[in-house]
Amino acid sequence: MEGNIPPTTTGNLQDYEVASKEFAWASVDKEFDWSQGSVYNVAYEAIDRHALNWRKNKIALYSIGASGELEKYTFGELSELSSKFADGLIKLGAKGGDRIFVYLDRTSELYMAMLGIVKMGGIAGPLFSALGPEAVKDRALDSGASIIITSENLYERLLPILDDLADLRKIIIVDGKEELARNCVAFEDIMESGDPNFQTVNMAPTDPYIIQYTSGSTGKPKGVLIGHRAMTQQYITARWVLDLREEDTYWCTADPGWITGTSYGIFGPWYLGTSVVSFEGRFDARTWYEILVNYGITVWYTAPTALRMLMRAGDDLVKEFNFDKLRHICSVGEPLNAEVIYWAMRVMNKRIHDTWWQTETGAHLICNYPCMTIRPGSMGKPIPGVIAGIVDEEGNEVPPGTEGHLALRPGWPSMMLGIYRNTPRFKEYFEIPGWYISGDLAYQDDDGYFWFLGRSDDVIVTAGGRLGPFEVESALIEHSAVAEAGVIGKPDELRGEIVKAFVTLRPGFKPSEELKKDITNFVKTRLAYYAYPREIEFVESLPKTRSGKIMRRVLKAMELGQPLGDLSTLED
Repeated sequence: MEGNIPPTTTGNLQDYEVASKEFAWASVDKEFDWSQGSVYNVAYEAIDRHALNWRKNKIALYSIGASGELEKYTFGELSELSSKFADGLIKLGAKGGDRIFVYLDRTSELYMAMLGIVKMGGIAGPLFSALGPEAVKDRALDSGASIIITSENLYERLLPILDDLADLRKIIIVDGKEELARNCVAFEDIMESGDPNFQTVNMAPTDPYIIQYTSGSTGKPKGVLIGHRAMTQQYITARWVLDLREEDTYWCTADPGWITGTSYGIFGPWYLGTSVVSFEGRFDARTWYEILVNYGITVWYTAPTALRMLMRAGDDLVKEFNFDKLRHICSVGEPLNAEVIYWAMRVMNKRIHDTWWQTETGAHLICNYPCMTIRPGSMGKPIPGVIAGIVDEEGNEVPPGTEGHLALRPGWPSMMLGIYRNTPRFKEYFEIPGWYISGDLAYQDDDGYFWFLGRSDDVIVTAGGRLGPFEVESALIEHSAVAEAGVIGKPDELRGEIVKAFVTLRPGFKPSEELKKDITNFVKTRLAYYAYPREIEFVESLPKTRSGKIMRRVLKAMELGQPLGDLSTLED
């Protein structure tokens, strides 16, 4: 199957072109209770207001444990539980503006804690539970975190660094069975001390509710501050891009340690009153398919890495399941290869809608929509209300088909407020006047679709040509033997750089020189003469963040014998 994939339904965004011309951000205000005089706070709009109407008894969260055990919470219950936690934090000495870290697996307590922190005016700092002690230390010192909420198991991991955390006052332990240390308090005690009728604190649109650390795929993680005003964009994109509706059951597979897991794993769907599914366990193809079917998932948001792993598990496994209830699939975390889209159409008869945005942007920016034809491999088009362009070094927009910097006109509601304690780095995003420079290279076609080429610092210059690694990786995984591929530029005296590919193989294929030649010839027929990999190395796995991004800088550092840098977000 090749070619574009037309829409089969319009979705909540019925006409993209009309909305792009007519939409105004102010039109979203009426969807929130604050427009009628209620509290301005993302947690209030996500949970509390639903507890005041018929949704009080609607399931907000299906929390699936690692072994399959299930806990269910209504909007009314989550409102009371998070209020108790918010009040308990204040009684513990927490104040508005405090950076409070949540270092937990995806258990129900994570959601109570995140909501509670935001309710009392704190700044939540979600941390991926696979982070090691040094990674937590870096973030805690950078942010001046005063409280960490964690589990007994993860607390043991923190012991070597606790003496170094000068700003840390208290540690809240979930399910602590041993006698707690002096500065520790039990999660249960915080809940018992709290008032379920605690009134959520009124905030300003420019007050941050979260400090979200970037994945570190291109360098040292940055503490990005997102403000309460982000709710406007998260709400409307949850409707337009995720196509969420009242009756949906929604599963976002991203961990809340990453921006997708908070903007669209917690707040976005709950603004709409949608039921959310959370899974604590690790990836397993059969388990994931079972969750999709057994919980009647209608909208699914996941990562290209996960989708490629499902492809690798084979088509026969897919055929064991009935996905009739699954209405809409979206992808995030890195560009979505066209081959994955064609696979989903072939084996599931479902379109996958790629989405582009960044931690720094707070919400979706360039996406594919149910009402729009998908051009596989394309990022899609900007959401209504956002202006995107491809610009040169001076900020001039370049003609269609021309490579340049992917840039956006600043001022969208969810745009970051800043980078914590790093104003110079924040200003770098706006060095070209009138634009936010994303750090990605792309081009726009004649019909307004955007196409990702690579990170600006990943670009390979070889034999006088410039190419992004993504197009080479996409060509590689079209080969029947290739499961995943990571591509870098390797210094070369003659050509400046050559393309080197690191390749993992699908089951049934073994590394050989003959296979290398076959893969090379396969790519030669698909890309420019200089773009094929002159070196191929077969590997067992690629270095990736748990959010699914291939860490090409790690591949390059390993190849050149250079320091690997920050590996704190590297997948286990």
